Amino acid sequence: MKSLFKQSDVEELITRINKVTPESKPHWGKMNAAQLMAHCIAPLKMAHGEIPSKRNLMSLLFGKMFKKKYIIGNTVFPKNLPTDPHFLVPNPMQFEMERKKLIEKLQEFSAKGPSGITNKVHSFFGPMIAEEWDILQYKHLDHHLKQFGV
Repeated sequence: MKSLFKQSDVEELITRINKVTPESKPHWGKMNAAQLMAHCIAPLKMAHGEIPSKRNLMSLLFGKMFKKKYIIGNTVFPKNLPTDPHFLVPNPMQFEMERKKLIEKLQEFSAKGPSGITNKVHSFFGPMIAEEWDILQYKHLDHHLKQFGV
């Protein structure tokens, strides 16, 4: 399994991130390229405790089941999943600035390693250990980079 705690996997993601241009169009969904960059920063921040994890009724009812399927299991994320409101970025800053911030946050996540994950509860999936956060972060980034064809 790929990991944000492995530098070679992080470098691969950065190479893919750098292939996205401001003109890149998604194969599905409504985000533009700048929104993609800003959106992908938020889950990394949540893992580090910079964004609060507030659970709602849907997460309490279905989070554990979906965690088993998408994080513990090997199921890929389907297209057009609903987005956590914490991760919506309607008016991102400039594309290059957002890309730079995403790469910096990705490198920070990798450098801090498992001990940098201070949030023990995801807003949808519920209680998570560092390895589960790592799997989720990689799958999330991979999903959205594929959305933009890279």
